[in-house]
Amino acid sequence: MKKDVRVAPSILASDFSRLGEEVQAVSKAGADFIHIDVMDGHFVPNITVGPSVIKAIRSHSDLPFDVHLMISPVDPYVEAFAEAGSDMLTAHPEAGPHLHRTIQLIKKHESRAGVSLNPSTPAEAIGPVLGDVDLILVMSVNPGFGGQMFLHSSLAKIAAVRKMIDAGDRDIDLAVDGGITTETAPLVAEAGADMLVAGTAVFQGGPEKYQENIKALRESAR
Repeated sequence: MKKDVRVAPSILASDFSRLGEEVQAVSKAGADFIHIDVMDGHFVPNITVGPSVIKAIRSHSDLPFDVHLMISPVDPYVEAFAEAGSDMLTAHPEAGPHLHRTIQLIKKHESRAGVSLNPSTPAEAIGPVLGDVDLILVMSVNPGFGGQMFLHSSLAKIAAVRKMIDAGDRDIDLAVDGGITTETAPLVAEAGADMLVAGTAVFQGGPEKYQENIKALRESAR
């Protein structure tokens, strides 16, 4: 059953010079999760943060940390990110030779497990692990950088993944990341998403605007 739409601000769009304060501000502004993009300059063409940064900001919010691992190979780093305070670790099918083993490893370290689908990765890729995951993250841009334009071709994939989730009996979050605005949020929600990962749309305007921005995204999705 589809849940109420929740908002996960992506700190990739925040002011990194005051990251702890930014996390605290969006938490107080009504966010449901804190989304953290981990990029290695290899799997995606950008480099962002490591476990030490997650550990440093962990005390600034009681919200779940939803950590998107855009790194390859991913398995050697799961333990460090879990121990740093990640509540959810999401990996890509292409980031290691054995996706099911990666999911098992994440759960071994007491984090929830997610799988992310790039624009060119078909929905069917999550079929073999659907009984084991807690979140499916559909990328509506090519991962690596914030501020990209939404790919409307992702809507069919979101709908396909929603159908797969509804056919099973697991409580699985369906998130969408990339180009989420008040214009695209209704489209992805209608397609079946129940979690919006948004960077620029949340952090634009500075801390005094965060509550208004989050509320606008949530209401547009309804």
